[in-house]
Amino acid sequence: MSQSFNKIGLTVKSGLSYKHEAVESVCRILKKMNKEIYGDPKRMEDMDGSSDMKPYKSENDIDLLIVLGGDGTIMRAIRELKDFSTPILCINRGTIGFLAEIELSDVKTDLPLLLNNGGMLDERHMLNIKALRAKEELFSGYALNDAVIAQGTIARLVDLHTKINNEELTSFHADGLILSTPTGSTAYSLAAGGPIVHPFLSATILTPINPHSFSQKPIVVPSSSKIEVTVSTKTNKFKDTEVVLTLDGQVYVPLQHEDKIVISKCTRTVKFLRKREDTFFGTLRDKLKWGERLEI
Repeated sequence: MSQSFNKIGLTVKSGLSYKHEAVESVCRILKKMNKEIYGDPKRMEDMDGSSDMKPYKSENDIDLLIVLGGDGTIMRAIRELKDFSTPILCINRGTIGFLAEIELSDVKTDLPLLLNNGGMLDERHMLNIKALRAKEELFSGYALNDAVIAQGTIARLVDLHTKINNEELTSFHADGLILSTPTGSTAYSLAAGGPIVHPFLSATILTPINPHSFSQKPIVVPSSSKIEVTVSTKTNKFKDTEVVLTLDGQVYVPLQHEDKIVISKCTRTVKFLRKREDTFFGTLRDKLKWGERLEI
């Protein structure tokens, strides 16, 4: 990869422990490399040394966005940037940090290497999500990990009538349905019994949450598929069953009976700066302890 990163954006996880020390250590390295540092305008007050930074107004102001946090901070940063052309480098300060590339303890060695053409760009596709009520578009957005259609505050099963490319699939009678990218296959979908799918595959995973049928299992379809999910849950004599659409665990859209959610592959990708081309299996072993034998 031959790409110049001179204008570096920096954003940080809200409520991060030892936030100032982490920001200071990263900025020290960037200044030593004569990089221009641009701070997240919404969070500059939370970062020591922000007086030396310029706020970035859009993706056009920066060549690379460094995220100090975990996967949730990455999701938030992507949602706020809106344009996905700017590569992202995540320094892990979250819980698992599955999408993070380096640890804060390694920034002295790894950060200069990555910024001096020592890395690779890893492109991940996203889901394009639309929520429709009759002819009205309630919501339009994107998800890097998943879109979840599920019950709200009341513990009651919901009915989700699902079509793929206009062909009937099934009506899921379950706690909900997860529609996931391969990137999100190691998140909520995995916890609900879905498969691990390599992020280089072009696929969408449908994982029902606690289905009321043994025959309704997770299914993987081509990412080019158009998926339509219609809320078929009706009201009951006790209380209207609440159904919500959640994107990447951060965007919340209330739904009603007969609302339709349309899921397709986003034409744009999110780009991550990596140390090498494929670190997926190592990440599975290191962060999920995948394949390890239990000691008895």
